[in-house]
Amino acid sequence: MAGGWTRDGAVQDQIDDTVKDAVLRARAELAAGDAAEECDDCGEAIPSRRRAALPGVRTCVACQTVRDAGRVAAGINRRGSKDSQLR
Repeated sequence: MAGGWTRDGAVQDQIDDTVKDAVLRARAELAAGDAAEECDDCGEAIPSRRRAALPGVRTCVACQTVRDAGRVAAGINRRGSKDSQLR
């Protein structure tokens, strides 16, 4: 049950859209093509088991961990409350 000016199911639609966007963004970031023998960042050899598990991988585990730590989650704020817009 939605309240105010929204229709029934509007909140669930927002949740569904947010999840869909996150899945599409994650799929777009997946590597494609041939895996590298050596890490693009440090030059260390990438283990064959990692290359087999992640087709198209270009970095070793250590360098990928550093890349992942530097990512900032950014998305669309679909909440309509005034409080969420002030953050």
